[in-house]
Parts: sequence; structure tokens; C-alpha cells
Amino acid sequence: MSGVWRIVAAREIVVKLRDRNFVISTVVTVVAIVASLAVSGFLSSRPDKVDVAIAGPEAAVVVETANGLASAADTDTTFTGHAVADRAAVEQLVRDDAVEVGLVPAQPTGWQLIGKTSENDEATTYITAAAQQIALQRNAADAGVSLEELARGAAVSYELLEKGAVDPGLSKIVAFVFAFLFYLASVLFGMSIAQSVVEEKQNRIVEILASAMPLRQLLIGKVAGNTVLAFLQLALFVGAGLAGLAATGKGAQLGQIAGAAGWFIVFFLVGFLALASLWAVAGSLATRSEDLQSTATPLSMLIMIVLFAGIFLDGTGRVIASYIPITSIVAMPGRLAEGTAAWWEPFLALALMAVATYGIVIVAEKIYRRSLMQTQGRLTMRQALALED
Repeated sequence: MSGVWRIVAAREIVVKLRDRNFVISTVVTVVAIVASLAVSGFLSSRPDKVDVAIAGPEAAVVVETANGLASAADTDTTFTGHAVADRAAVEQLVRDDAVEVGLVPAQPTGWQLIGKTSENDEATTYITAAAQQIALQRNAADAGVSLEELARGAAVSYELLEKGAVDPGLSKIVAFVFAFLFYLASVLFGMSIAQSVVEEKQNRIVEILASAMPLRQLLIGKVAGNTVLAFLQLALFVGAGLAGLAATGKGAQLGQIAGAAGWFIVFFLVGFLALASLWAVAGSLATRSEDLQSTATPLSMLIMIVLFAGIFLDGTGRVIASYIPITSIVAMPGRLAEGTAAWWEPFLALALMAVATYGIVIVAEKIYRRSLMQTQGRLTMRQALALED
């Protein structure tokens, strides 16, 4: 009888794979992940064309120089000058939204950019740099020195102390994705376990199952089957996301993100064993499907806390959460994605998670076994623990 749980697990997997809603939702989610990353990559790769209304012949030189600087910076920003008669015509084009920005002489200070309601960052950066470069060249010629001599000692280089680190903005997105995937898988598969348990209990099928196998084997089978499915679905989602990142030009940071994603899957696999057991307990404590809202509330609240911790915690709070079992499922991979965790930290956090999971599964099995055959009414955990085997 020791291997009966494998039959139960196989049945859980087969039933789920035959569920059209499950298959469709999985495919739709994968497509949505790939499509969203493809759209993001397409939008980020589109050239940013900035139309500039210009007055005066020298303004055209400034715009042309700005294009050269933008190209040298390896950006997709391009500036197109539209020559008009005077400042009034420039202002009119800006008001009519015919151009993004205007450029007019502002003697004796140099130049003035004209916007409608807000500043254009590209124009501010490159047109300003172009105007300064032209002014330096002219002033250097007037002083009888070369531009290189005039700029001697002004070179600035950039050294990264942590090469290969993930961009802070991208690491926040990755942490959010980890938290959301945890929430999605925990609720979908967890509620499926709870509903399966309470339906078998409500229909008295569990009495037939109990006569054919130990209840411990039934629990192990349900937890194992749904854990395998959750793991495979999660791996599929993460794989789709990593492939999408690689396709959108994030290959330089893909290694660290992939490492964090791998740890996330491992943490989820260990932690979900505990969550799945608790979901089975929520189902065993209920007598009818309507009772699940009450018996599953504490577990739903725990999952929401982990979700919010993964999204909003930072600094010391995130470090602490990365060692607390269950919350470490999202907190530790999030720290790994942003590069703030030492190599040994995930091993320690995973060990703590494994110990906590073992304890939770032992207690959950006892509650499940004692409450599953009780059909008189909804039970609390305390009442279930007080029952005799």
C-alpha cells in the first residue's frame, strides 16, 4: 500500500490535463507573456522621432549636430528640423502640436527650447549638448586653440563596481513577476486541491477511498500530483518570460535573472508542498463547498501577505522576509535578481524553508486525517487536533 499515493498523484495530473479550462488558461498565459514582451521590445526598438521647429540658419546646424550626438550614443532618437520664418511661427507650430519642440536663438545666452506643456527629455539632452559643443568649437577658434586643448582634463569615464548587475527598474519588475506567479499558482492549484477534498467528502466518495487506502496516502497523492503540475506550469511561464527577455535585447542581464528564476522555482517547489498540505486541510475541515470560504480564509490571507511582501518590501524588511519560510519564496529570488544576496544566503533560506515545510506537512497530515471523515459540520483546526485518530 506504500505506493498507492502514486496512483492518486497520477489521477490528479491526468484529470487536470484533461481540464479544458486549465489547458486553455495555461496556453493563454504563455501567449500573453510572450506577446507582452514582444510588444515591449517592439515599442522600445522603435525610433523616437522628434520634430523641431527652427528659426535661423544656425539652428539647422544645432539640430544636425544633435543627431550626430544621439547616433554616437547608440540611441534611436532622431531630430528633424522644420525651418520657419521667426519665433512667432515656431511658437504657433508648438501650440498646434505640429512639432514636439521649438528652437530659437536667445542672444546673448545662446538658444532657447520651446515646449507646449512639458519638456522633451531627448531635446533637452542632445540639443543642449549640441549647442554647447558648437559654442566650444567657436570659442576655441576665437581663442586660437583646438577643441581638444580646450577640453583637456574634462573627460569622464564610468566604472561599474558590480558588473553584470541587473538594472534596478528591471529587478523590480522581476520581483513583481515572482510575487504574481507565486500568488497565481498558489491560489489556482491550492483551491483546486481544497475543492477536490471537500467534494469527495461531501459526496461520501472519501469513505470508499478510505476503505481502499490509508488517508495519509490519499493526502500525499493529492499534494504530489498538484505540486508537479504547479511546478511544470510555473517552469513553463518562467521559460517563456526568459525567452522573451532574450528576444528583446536583455541578454546581457539574462544570466542573473535566469539564476534568480531558477531559485524561485526551487523555493516554490519546496514551499508549495507546505501550502498544498494546508489547502488540503482547508478542504478537510469543510463539510460543504460553501464552507471553503471560511476554512480557506487564513491561508488566503497568508498568500496575500506574501504577495504584498514580494512587491512592496525593500531594504532590511526584504532581507528579513527572505529568511522567513513561505515569504522567502518571493523575497529571496527577488534579492538575487537585484544582486543584493550573497551566494550562501539562498541555501540557508532554503534549508529553513525545508524544515518549516516538514513541520507543516506533519501537522497538516494529522489534521487532514482526523477531520476528513467528520461530516457533522465545519471544524476548526483546534477541534480537528482534539479528535482521536
